[in-house]
Amino acid sequence: MSVKVRFAPSPTGKLHVGNVRTALVNWMFAKGLGGSFVLRIDDTDLARSTAEFEQGIEDDLTWLGLLWDERHNQSKRFDRYEAAAEKLKADGRLYPCYETAEELDRRRKVQLSRGLPPVYDRAALSLTDAEKAAFEAEGRKPHWRFKLDGKRVAWEDLARGHAEVDTASMSDPVLIREDGLFLYTLPSVVDDIDMAVTHVIRGEDHVTNTGAQIEIFEALGGPVPDFAHMPLLVGADGAALSKRLGSLSISEMRDQGYEPIAITSHLGRIGTSDPLEVAESVQALGAGFAFSKMGRSPARYDTADLDRLNAQALHAMDYAVVQPRLAALDCDLGAAFWDAVRPNLNKLADVVEMARIVRGPVTPVIEDAAFAQAALAVLPETIDAGAWGVWTEAVKAATGAKGKALFMPLRLALTGQPHGPDMAAMAPLIGREAMVRRLKGEAG
Repeated sequence: MSVKVRFAPSPTGKLHVGNVRTALVNWMFAKGLGGSFVLRIDDTDLARSTAEFEQGIEDDLTWLGLLWDERHNQSKRFDRYEAAAEKLKADGRLYPCYETAEELDRRRKVQLSRGLPPVYDRAALSLTDAEKAAFEAEGRKPHWRFKLDGKRVAWEDLARGHAEVDTASMSDPVLIREDGLFLYTLPSVVDDIDMAVTHVIRGEDHVTNTGAQIEIFEALGGPVPDFAHMPLLVGADGAALSKRLGSLSISEMRDQGYEPIAITSHLGRIGTSDPLEVAESVQALGAGFAFSKMGRSPARYDTADLDRLNAQALHAMDYAVVQPRLAALDCDLGAAFWDAVRPNLNKLADVVEMARIVRGPVTPVIEDAAFAQAALAVLPETIDAGAWGVWTEAVKAATGAKGKALFMPLRLALTGQPHGPDMAAMAPLIGREAMVRRLKGEAG
């Protein structure tokens, strides 16, 4: 059987870390098994869906390397959902209900006050044609519920193991609203059948829904896919993700300078037995993915881990790969410059400051003018790869300074900063002329 999965975001907002993790796990599972990844835009809510958000979803997935094999819009498939609804109506599985939201709320409160579960009582099933006509005459429009079998529905969950849901303890789910809008469930099941989706992979908050959805698959005569329900993301402290972090969009993370491979490595490996390290590629993530590696505890999302992985990704990046991006920042000073500064980068934008140190202007920090003058006096005529070691030995001999007392004044004079890249590599890039000016205390 060829594996086929789907990711079905709604174009009513930006992709954030939570739903991108779902997309990533679907993609890794399918690609690791040589299968297909379907992007299915859930735009049945025409009033809230926008072309801008739809394009943003495509841009974010492409940037992350999660390319799709098929792409569909649910808004172009209403005829299929109508046909499925008519079949369910004809079979007595989809029935009209006329209660208002206020009436349903009152019933739930009464049930709770009596110690009963707040499950829909199926009163609408006993309505006569005359009663339905009377409601219609009042101007009421029905919402449509799927009549559950009221049985124990079991499946072998790839992430959780054996799972069961008793649909007798559930309300019959609403599939069509009063305004005729299809809710997510029916279009999703119809599409999964039509598109031959073999595996539905999502968060564990959907476990209860799975029982009803399996019954709808069966009622429509379609094959039931396999399911996997992943533990949800929580914050570093184990608490629910804050609104700010939980809604952190991928476009915001891109603007903040995070690398796509850092994001995918982070989201793809937290909560698993794999070491939290940067993967060689998103394809390598897929090749190494297995649900057997996924723990049952919530996955902890820690931005400190993401920051570490981002730095790791930059430190391993070859000059040929990063060169166009350096050029775009006006910081392409060559392979030697990149090799010198990349071990000190956390975000690529940090390279701007590194380039300024090389090109100037730098305001030197001279704490001891006599020391700087003595260092200048023994500065080699040629500043090449070995010059730094030769020079510092000469300065040590001339001043008696050693350790931090030797190296820190030189770094401050030449870069204006107490920390930074290896000075042996930076000195040839800065050049002798600029070094002379800075040792004299002149900006340049």
